[in-house]
Amino acid sequence: MIPVTTPAATGPFPPDDPTLPTARECLLCYVARMLEDHGCDTSLRWSLRFRDARSPTATGLARRLGGMGGFCDCELLLNAYRLARHLCVRDLATDELEAPAEQPDCAGVRRTSTHPCANWERQRGLAGR
Repeated sequence: MIPVTTPAATGPFPPDDPTLPTARECLLCYVARMLEDHGCDTSLRWSLRFRDARSPTATGLARRLGGMGGFCDCELLLNAYRLARHLCVRDLATDELEAPAEQPDCAGVRRTSTHPCANWERQRGLAGR
């Protein structure tokens, strides 16, 4: 899949741009926030925007995410990672754990990291081998 290249997905980045990652925000918290606000266009638009803004030398990011089953931004959160168990809430009717109504604040990472914060854990199964 060829990533979408649009002005919203590439630099330069004005400092007041609301689609930029916040200070210490991790890749997955950023992608989750952007998907909630803007949806998925079946590309790694937000992941690559994060990379371009925070860690432009991370040229293997798309390959790494694809290797985990994240071939677009929403697949990253469906196939590769999930919200950590300690942040989920129990549905009293089904006794199942589910994401809270509001996304928790990012636990933070160093500025140039493309890895998730402690709020996320790898999915295990076909994609998360």
